[in-house]
Amino acid sequence: MDCDILFEDDDIVVVDKPAGVYVHASPGHETGALADVLAATRPGMRHAPGPDRPGVVHRLDADTSGVMVFAKTRRAYNALRTAFERHDAIRKTYLAICHGAPTPRAGTVTSTIGRKPWDPRRMAMDVPDGKPAVTHWRVLAANGGITLVEFRIETGRTHQIRVHAAGLGHPIVGDPLYGDTAKDRRLRNRPRRTLLHAAELTLNHPVTGKRVTFTAPPPPDIVYAG
Repeated sequence: MDCDILFEDDDIVVVDKPAGVYVHASPGHETGALADVLAATRPGMRHAPGPDRPGVVHRLDADTSGVMVFAKTRRAYNALRTAFERHDAIRKTYLAICHGAPTPRAGTVTSTIGRKPWDPRRMAMDVPDGKPAVTHWRVLAANGGITLVEFRIETGRTHQIRVHAAGLGHPIVGDPLYGDTAKDRRLRNRPRRTLLHAAELTLNHPVTGKRVTFTAPPPPDIVYAG
């Protein structure tokens, strides 16, 4: 697996996850998950929290590329899980290629997000039992009928950016659940995945407490489309 290590010490390892890679094993994807690959040479991860999801404190969709942090020790896992659950000390910034151009060029979406009762694969805004979700967006560049948009999320709900982008009327290019496949097909370069990239992650180091920022450069499909 071609996975760049962005940072590593005794407690954490930060990687640039490639698109198409699952974070942890799941039904139908029992082998080759990123967490298992990392844990193969870092046995301490198997105890943080356990062998099923070694070192996993947050997730990215398989299609999403970009920066992720994994815990290598139990103490790092406990501190990071608390931070991600509280959201207040975590800053996550993403880049996406969207259909159309959101107006105004910057703003905030605030809603609840939860699973659609009639389709458990999909999430939706303002459904019963949804959880609060806050997403800030900023248009960076436009190229014909598509736009490079920066998203910064204050919460970490499942499919949050994808749902909110679709809710704005500007779904992410290549998104099979919330996107516009007809528009995807009309693009000169048809997307091979959901064009979403985790560009930056800021957090407090789980042991030293130092404020640290990690960045992952956008892959060619994001750069070229934008």
